[in-house]
Amino acid sequence: MSRHRVVALLHPPQSAFELACAAEVFGTTRPDLPVRYDFRVCAERPGPVRTTAGYAMLVDAGPAALREADTVVIPGWQPPATPAPPAVVEALRAAHQRGARIVALCTGAFVLAQAGLLDGRRATTHWRQTAQLAATFPEVRVAADVLYVDHGDVATSAGTGAGIDLLLHLVRSDHGAAYAAQVARNMVLPPHREGGQLQYATRPAPAGTDESLAPLLDWATSRLETRLTVGRLAERAGLSSRTLTRRFTEQLGTSPGAWLLGRRLDAARVLLEQTNLPVEAIATRVGLASAVNLRRRFRAHLGTTPGAYRRTFGETR
Repeated sequence: MSRHRVVALLHPPQSAFELACAAEVFGTTRPDLPVRYDFRVCAERPGPVRTTAGYAMLVDAGPAALREADTVVIPGWQPPATPAPPAVVEALRAAHQRGARIVALCTGAFVLAQAGLLDGRRATTHWRQTAQLAATFPEVRVAADVLYVDHGDVATSAGTGAGIDLLLHLVRSDHGAAYAAQVARNMVLPPHREGGQLQYATRPAPAGTDESLAPLLDWATSRLETRLTVGRLAERAGLSSRTLTRRFTEQLGTSPGAWLLGRRLDAARVLLEQTNLPVEAIATRVGLASAVNLRRRFRAHLGTTPGAYRRTFGETR
């Protein structure tokens, strides 16, 4: 399998954290995983690039490096309203036109908007800058309360850690759920957060109480093959169904039913990748009852069929 070429476009003062996110996901060699990506960096002008961490890094490539990229990552852009140099804008447009995937982390969305790549499309950025993005680029449909938005050819993420969520989502899209889960495990991170989750909790938990859903989520994930209803989840948590639904919305930005379906589809993806089990058996194992239901859910949420997904990502093919 040929490696997917990822090029990060840097700009001073470069966010060290946003760049590290991309480098960790795409540029780290892990002894227990096959290498799927080549990672490099470039800048408008080769040479020292200042960072927000107080040191400079030496970059040896200019925008011409984007001509070879399968994915271009813009790991933040400071200050957000700073106009991108014409050479950078043209290089991004050319990369997109020839089919490269363009990904903006956090305030990198401002550069994509300046290049016209977000016109008429949903996009997000750090919650502190969503109003500024909407005001500066009214043709962009700014989604203020999501972790990331992926259109396939263009993707944007909210701030800081949400960039990792988007990058792991892209790895899932490229190489399947099992491979992405192994990358996440190496990074000591949860394997997947849906892009539609809220950027931050809408209300802090009251002092002195523990409202974390983590124990309930772990319990439910280990019992996907059983009948799990909102009522049963609420009973397990010792809450009313209404209170449980409210906490799901506050902490995860989604409903219990939508979260549960996502976990079942995740489990189905891994089984399709790693086993030769019939689709009917997989549907039963993940609690979706029948092959017909699994196929319907797969088509609605992933835009493909279980069979086509297995042919693309199956390790036993």
